[in-house]
Amino acid sequence: QVQLVESGGGLVQPGGSLRLSCAASGSIFSFYVMGWYRQAPGKKRELVAIITSGGNTNYADSVKGRFTISRDNAKNTVALQMSSLKPADTAIYYCNAKKTGDEYWGQGTHVTVSS
Repeated sequence: QVQLVESGGGLVQPGGSLRLSCAASGSIFSFYVMGWYRQAPGKKRELVAIITSGGNTNYADSVKGRFTISRDNAKNTVALQMSSLKPADTAIYYCNAKKTGDEYWGQGTHVTVSS
């Protein structure tokens, strides 16, 4: 079992920055591929970024160059640094932990980009 708790969401103006954090507890964090997903109102949940246990990353085209995912296996945390935020980035952001046969989700944190 893995428990995931996100934090760091909020209201930010276009062009601003936010840093989301996800704290994991339970199983061995380093075994999991960690990811951030988001779901905007009326839309399907979509991948934002993932990071493997070895630190390899992959990003959605819409956030490349603006968002950075990172993890600290010693602290069981994964972060998403978001910059140059746009109104289109408004969504609930979810932390995800995945390995073969296991997948867990956090409760989500709201990000609103608006002037």
